[in-house]
Amino acid sequence: MADIFTFGLASGVSLYYTNVDVGFSYNGKVYLANSVRVSGLKYKASIGLEVDQQQITVSALSTDAIPGGASFLQALRDGSFDGATIERDRVFFSDHIGGTVIGAVTLFKGRLGQIQQIGRTSAKLTVNSDLILLDHDMPRNIYQPTCLHTLYDSGCALSRSSFSTNGTVGAGSTASVIIWSGASANYAQGTMTFTSGDNDGVSTTIGSANPGTSLALIYPLEAVPAPGDTFTVAFGCDHTPATCQNKFNNLVNFRGFPFVPPPQMAI
Repeated sequence: MADIFTFGLASGVSLYYTNVDVGFSYNGKVYLANSVRVSGLKYKASIGLEVDQQQITVSALSTDAIPGGASFLQALRDGSFDGATIERDRVFFSDHIGGTVIGAVTLFKGRLGQIQQIGRTSAKLTVNSDLILLDHDMPRNIYQPTCLHTLYDSGCALSRSSFSTNGTVGAGSTASVIIWSGASANYAQGTMTFTSGDNDGVSTTIGSANPGTSLALIYPLEAVPAPGDTFTVAFGCDHTPATCQNKFNNLVNFRGFPFVPPPQMAI
């Protein structure tokens, strides 16, 4: 028998791994061995609607990359796994691993919860059972001063490419600060995606900008970018009506309620 792990990303990409040292195919999917290792997700049966939370440990090397080029742990830290489903199944073979499959059983299936710790070679995650979907506050949309839309989504209606620029890493850059002459305040809270170098495929969030000089990242990169590495950077948004109008001229699609009084004003 062999345990297999399936990570279903919100982007539609699925990743397949096994904890044995021989890779094999099952249901048309290839499960990689000697790659990402997962420990945890025990079988559990209970009565009631209590959300089952389990902790898993994921071990990976910098060479264990996901489609797009980023390493597994880097992508996990950058948010590529937000909303991902995680499933553990046990597959039984007639004689040897990779041979004829005679049965399989699902041990646990849930959704990524809290990322508790990420290091250079491993990460500790909390996986919630699918009952977590019943914990969402209702109604889904609430009155709040800032915009409910995610920047560049269908509700926002803006095109990311229209507010993106290509750039090149300058000399003196570090894992946390990117030297770039094209830096401007428009990129604060925006996204930077590398298109070459050791960070190829990695996306990260920009914290602040020093106009004409550099961009400061919220979280440091795993690898220090080299001068000449290329990237694409997109405008950021603080979801206020002033930014929506002045930076994007998109107030018609603003979905916030800036004149809602704060809680302390209620009587």
